Amino acid sequence: MKQILIIEDDENLCRGIAFTFEKDGYSVIKANTLKSGYINFEKHKVDMVILDLGLPDGNGLELCRNIREKTNTPIIMLTACDLETDEVSGFMAGADDYVTKPFSLSVLRARVEAVFRRTEAKENHFIHSGGFRLDIAGCKLFKNNDEIIISATEFRLLHYFMSNAGQVLTKEKILAALWDNQGVFVDENTLSVNISRLRAKIGDEPKNSTVLKTIHGMGYVWVKE
Repeated sequence: MKQILIIEDDENLCRGIAFTFEKDGYSVIKANTLKSGYINFEKHKVDMVILDLGLPDGNGLELCRNIREKTNTPIIMLTACDLETDEVSGFMAGADDYVTKPFSLSVLRARVEAVFRRTEAKENHFIHSGGFRLDIAGCKLFKNNDEIIISATEFRLLHYFMSNAGQVLTKEKILAALWDNQGVFVDENTLSVNISRLRAKIGDEPKNSTVLKTIHGMGYVWVKE
């Protein structure tokens, strides 16, 4: 069940939003200040934040920036002001969408569902593991947001390892998954060479491996983090 954090100081509006999404099967947490909103965000696993721009103890942009610095949790901002500069400020702070008051709850529901769809589609293009992020669509590898240049073969190896993180993969399984089904033969020595090159690029020492470990007599395992 997805969980939504609503940070809105208008009690009636907050109650109405909560009722709408609870009826749709979401779990809802309510807060009416920046401070309580941040406390609840830190305390709970939140899948989305619906955040009012004007709150009693400050501007919602502050909390939006704070959340965005730490996570990619989707944020929809609510505001009573329809100035273009405020909308731009919201997006610059990291908001995923912007809704101007007064609004229909059915419109807000549609916006929430649209943001969830975009977020889930985007996440499906990446595999995350520890500090590594593999961009499937772009065939790129990043470590702590810095790109590591890899070859097409190294990308295919990484994709297979990271997709099966925590599982011991034999050389036979790796060869079959990466090359046999394409009708191209690659021997075990070639596989070992590519794994050695990959380890060097990701900074994983073979004798003290913490990421791509050799399981003697069996194969390899990408350590799940």
